[in-house]
Amino acid sequence: MIEGLVERAGGDDEDAIEELVAIADSEPGRLGQYHARMLQLDVLWPGKLYRGAGEGVVSDVIAQVEAGQELGRLNHLLLVLAHSGHPLAEGALRRWAEAPAPGFEALHVGPLAYAREGGWSVDADGRRRELCAGVAYEWLIRDAAPRADRPGCPWCRSPLWRAAELDAGETDALRHTGWSGRLTVETCAFCSCYTTLYSRVQPDGGAAWWDGNARPDYLGDGEAEEPPNRVAVAGPRRPGPYQASAWGTGGSTLGGHPDWIQDAEHPDCPECGRAMDYVGLIGGADLDEYGEGAYYIHLHAPCGFAAVNYQQS
Repeated sequence: MIEGLVERAGGDDEDAIEELVAIADSEPGRLGQYHARMLQLDVLWPGKLYRGAGEGVVSDVIAQVEAGQELGRLNHLLLVLAHSGHPLAEGALRRWAEAPAPGFEALHVGPLAYAREGGWSVDADGRRRELCAGVAYEWLIRDAAPRADRPGCPWCRSPLWRAAELDAGETDALRHTGWSGRLTVETCAFCSCYTTLYSRVQPDGGAAWWDGNARPDYLGDGEAEEPPNRVAVAGPRRPGPYQASAWGTGGSTLGGHPDWIQDAEHPDCPECGRAMDYVGLIGGADLDEYGEGAYYIHLHAPCGFAAVNYQQS
């Protein structure tokens, strides 16, 4: 079955590509033996089809990059390397950061920035760091308990939305962040649709708007609105780390890897500048029957910052 899908994908059959993506999300190991054929057929998009690609395929991709490619194909090859997560891919991205391969002058970002598309980064100290958890859990969206005192957004005056509440001891989803204790994520459901919003968080569950949030010039003075009266709580473990869905009902996921609607958008910690760890996704479809897009939640435990950003098609 997969062999046929690969051949059809090589002929630009979008339905076949969608089926391969579904396999990459549910059982990525099943595609390993077909990666070489996919590369031969120039099936490069999306890059997550190459999760866990082996040394031979990764070496071939590196050789193609170093031979020089037009911008669009170069971009796809770099995404393939990022999603492979292979040590050879990491080494190549590091090398090209110092000595760019042909065509890199046309890229909009440096080669190491591509690592974030695969859910990892190379910190300023040179160490590789996984930004995502290797396990994932359903994020159950429940009605929130009434609150007598709800802080308001300093920009639009809407009550802040308590998006998620969880304890690090409930699941393994926060282990990669180093967080211990209770985590409360509170943000403006409306202003976070226009820019990344940061909050200070504490292990006792405390959360407060960060005064350093920068209001975009294009953000108008709208009327205060009621945020979703819904909160995400940890549910059962998902079969794999790639089960989040930014589109479908039930796709909200704690841990694992994000389902980005656009490019990967791991924010930097506003205090130390390191990439923040990914915590989970809350889909608009789980908040409201007419909801769209998705909220992405991030954490940088050493500096005590949470962040929320939003994407839609």
